Amino acid sequence: MTKVDMKLFPSKLNGEIKAPPSKSLSHRAIICAALSKGRSVISNLIYSDDINATIDSLKLIGARFDKNGDSLIVHGIKKFKHIVDEVNCKESGSTLRFIIPIFSLTDEEVIFTGSKTLMNRPQTIYSKIFKDDDNQFEINENKIVVNGSLKPRKYIVKGDVSSQFFSGLMFALPLLDGDSSIYIEGELESKSYVNLTIDILEKFGITISPFENGYHIPGNQEYKPTDYTVEGDYSQASFHLVGGVLSGLVRVTGLEHNTFQGDKAIIEDIKHMKGKVIFMENGYITELSKTKGTTIDIADCPDLGPIISLIACLSEGTTHIKNISRLRIKESDRVQSTVSTLKMLGADIISSESEITINGVQSLVGGVILDSHNDHRIAMMISIAALVCDKEITLTNADAVNKSYPGFFDDYKALGGKYKLL
Repeated sequence: MTKVDMKLFPSKLNGEIKAPPSKSLSHRAIICAALSKGRSVISNLIYSDDINATIDSLKLIGARFDKNGDSLIVHGIKKFKHIVDEVNCKESGSTLRFIIPIFSLTDEEVIFTGSKTLMNRPQTIYSKIFKDDDNQFEINENKIVVNGSLKPRKYIVKGDVSSQFFSGLMFALPLLDGDSSIYIEGELESKSYVNLTIDILEKFGITISPFENGYHIPGNQEYKPTDYTVEGDYSQASFHLVGGVLSGLVRVTGLEHNTFQGDKAIIEDIKHMKGKVIFMENGYITELSKTKGTTIDIADCPDLGPIISLIACLSEGTTHIKNISRLRIKESDRVQSTVSTLKMLGADIISSESEITINGVQSLVGGVILDSHNDHRIAMMISIAALVCDKEITLTNADAVNKSYPGFFDDYKALGGKYKLL
């Protein structure tokens, strides 16, 4: 992949963009369509690196795909193919954790590979689940080797782990020949992502019934081919919405108001910090505001951590960002990369085990070289920070945005953000 470095200049924003399609929903819809015996069309897609990783993986078990502009025609799997190749999930945590349980249904040895950072992400939940059933689950030399199928039974999963484990089980368990249940140990964090999964499964004909501390999943179910349009992504829109609050006026269209996306919390977070947000029928407008520090819990929306940290740096008073533990196991250690990046820009920011504490400053300085840490959300945060710095910033490895939002810099420019490729 070509490494892209750029200079980012202080800029005022004034414009309108359409939110890119939700990456979370895109993964889920493509998987459900692939598991349906028949033809589905998924519309409003962006072929980011992560989405391509999911598509390429599903081809290995027999799904067929035809790309047609921003639509994807999916010919679902009639019967799981024998997997010959290693399954390369690139850098996509969603791809890896969603498909491990599905691919286990082949009941043969499957080898999963990916980037070093992906292979270093915790997989202890699956390791225990597979070993409890006397199946193989080994991690060695940047590979995960799985051999043996999930069984219909009762699963107990801690609530403070990534929701991706819950979703992965929910994709596969309905296809078993008996009923299963998932019991949650403790409080379920990132519940909104599990709700996203259940909602899409329902659209593709799969029933999952919540009960007080878990989910009942009947077996012997069939995925039904369905045409599905992906809604706009609040995670990606959050960067531009904050850009409007810090530096002008931004209109973002293509956002569903009635959504299961947990990152819709960005709207309430901006309001909570006294930022101006105007409701539109198909999105939101944000405009230059004097914001105030507050306390924000990101347990259910960890991807908002970097951009909330940025707005907090320029808010009057102190902001406490709580429940940050899962930020440490993303594409980068996002606590460390967020804190160190913003410190280099002149922010007053520190972190502890469980929270980031930020005392607002009058302005950010700039005049430095910052690396994206090969993390798409850090690259986007730095770009929004550059709007309000006193001096320009040099951003290295800006191409990290291709992981989720290849058109980020096109939209940034359309809104008035200024940059120059180096």
